[in-house]
Parts: sequence; structure tokens; C-alpha cells
Amino acid sequence: MLRIVSLQLMATVVAGVIAWLLAGWPAMFSAMLGGFCCVVPNGLFALRLFANAQKPGGANPMTFMIGEFIKIALTVALLGATAWLYRDLNWLALICGFIVALKSYIILLFRR
Repeated sequence: MLRIVSLQLMATVVAGVIAWLLAGWPAMFSAMLGGFCCVVPNGLFALRLFANAQKPGGANPMTFMIGEFIKIALTVALLGATAWLYRDLNWLALICGFIVALKSYIILLFRR
């Protein structure tokens, strides 16, 4: 899970640099924020799964389902907060940064 989250973070930075080259600073911040809206919940979810796996009973399906629900709710909350608080938001860059971070695990599939 750490490899996936770190790859998502790297993909977010690359998406931010490309957005900066194409449309300037507000697009870069929008793309980075979009990627972080995916990376932060996934990182917390991975940390939660790792912590539960270390317990004597290990992780169970209910722990996974609750963690997944929290991850989705946090993603929606972060996207909403970004849209509400960042006035120079570039919606296209935000969505592109989010999608790049969300689908960056495909890179790991092609590496094998």
C-alpha cells in the first residue's frame, strides 16, 4: 500500500507541473489539491489497515468496509472544501489531478 500511495503522490506532483506549464500557478495548485484529495484519504486508509493487521485478530472485512466508507467520505469532504475555499480554482486541472492520482496504480501494473 505504501508503494501505491507514494506513486499517487509522485503522479500528483507530475500532474501539477504539467498543469503549471499549460495554464499557470492556479492550475498547478488546483491539480495538486485534486491529487491530494485522493492521496490523503488513501494514505490514512493504508495506515488504518496496517494498524489493524498488527493486532492479534488481524484485519477483518468489517474493518475494511468501515475504512473504505471513511475514505470515500473524506474524499468527498476534501473535494468540497477545496471547491469552497480555493477561489482561483481551475476545475479542469482539479479533476485531471484527481483522476491522475486515482488511476496512477495502473503504472505499477505495467511495471511487472
